[in-house]
Amino acid sequence: MSFILSLILLCAGATTFALDYQCVLIPGNLKQIDAGAGQVWGVNDAGQIFNYVNGIWQQVPGQLIHVSVGPAGVWGVNSDSTVFRYQDNRWQPVTGSLRQVDAGGNQYLGGVNAQNNIFCLMQNCTVSRSSIVTFYPLEGYLKYYSCGPYGCWGVNSNENVFYREFVTPDSCQGVKWQPLDGSLSMLEVGPDGSVFGVNSAGVIYKRIGVFDKAPHGTAWYRVDECAKVKHVTYDAGFLWALSQNGDIYKCTEEN
Repeated sequence: MSFILSLILLCAGATTFALDYQCVLIPGNLKQIDAGAGQVWGVNDAGQIFNYVNGIWQQVPGQLIHVSVGPAGVWGVNSDSTVFRYQDNRWQPVTGSLRQVDAGGNQYLGGVNAQNNIFCLMQNCTVSRSSIVTFYPLEGYLKYYSCGPYGCWGVNSNENVFYREFVTPDSCQGVKWQPLDGSLSMLEVGPDGSVFGVNSAGVIYKRIGVFDKAPHGTAWYRVDECAKVKHVTYDAGFLWALSQNGDIYKCTEEN
């Protein structure tokens, strides 16, 4: 089963651009998915954890509500907001309390807690095997936070979009927030800097013009999809999307 996702520039009176994605329905059902470092992980409504290997969802022991994979490794949080690092084929708890975590930064970690407070973990802690780590607070409040090679992005409870400036592996707190146009309920940053997000109506958007000299991009494209979506992630040329009922789609851009 497949369908075409057409990306249309969201700007009144602007030229329409068609960047088509061919999407294939993947067996399985998830509530959250994350792709990075050539891997894809996800969790379902029951808190079961899965890793997509050679076209098959392989269950990984444990219970999580959110999982993330990227240059910082594989991390997750459970329903008690305990933070875990996946090492030696086991979930190892570390100090800290988050409800959403992101491993997409340059070996640094970001996330938010149940009160929408924002935190990050320096590179020296993510590469360490110690269970004692220090999460540094950031000013402001977000419900979703995601990082990539050019910095970090977030959305707050009002679905406002922000970009965090001057984030580095040794200074994961960065300097300040830059508010951007757009309204999203979640977003994910890919390892090449691509930014995809979903709004409260289940519509996917892609940020265009993102590169090292313009890390926050220039505008949003809308993705015309056949199903309403609740979660997206991007890695290695593949856009992964979860419909609102948990169906999984793997999409590639049509040239």
